[in-house]
Amino acid sequence: MSVTRILIAEDEVVPRMDLKETLQNLGYQVVGVAADGRQAVDLARELRPDLVLMDIKMPELDGISAARILLEERVSAVLLLSAYSDRDLVEGANEAGVLGYVTKPFAEAQLVTAIEVAVARFRELQSLEKELGDTRAALETRKLVDRAKGVLMDRHALKEEEAFRRIQKLSMDSRKSMREVAEAILLARQAEG
Repeated sequence: MSVTRILIAEDEVVPRMDLKETLQNLGYQVVGVAADGRQAVDLARELRPDLVLMDIKMPELDGISAARILLEERVSAVLLLSAYSDRDLVEGANEAGVLGYVTKPFAEAQLVTAIEVAVARFRELQSLEKELGDTRAALETRKLVDRAKGVLMDRHALKEEEAFRRIQKLSMDSRKSMREVAEAILLARQAEG
């Protein structure tokens, strides 16, 4: 299995270096470090880490706002670190879609657990989104093929099964997808008036 790639976003130098060393000792690959939220977003977009481990209170752009951007763009999982655990911050992190929240000081085991859970949840979300996209594409293709079948049935007095087979044969002969063939049939019909 591949090593989890992590980007650290922490505005204070000493905690940032300590965190980097801790993560490396735990077997993670630290692919970058950022000193503020804006830099964290830019680096994450560029490096595409598995996880951004980010402090909540940072200059330029706070951790919750940066996390919201990264999660909306589906760049990577985000785990927030904070010395603060007040309800407003936790709610803000939740609303941003953050996959974990660890309060400082933390034990290494606590950090490892939070990292592993956040990365696994993010991968599950990506998988579900892909499945949803595939399902939507399949449904759209089916609708197009059904409309194209209707055109062929009207134009050539074909039964539904015959129209489907004709689309299928055109797809194989032309090495085009059934969707592309259906779109061409519908486009030709539209051009006729």
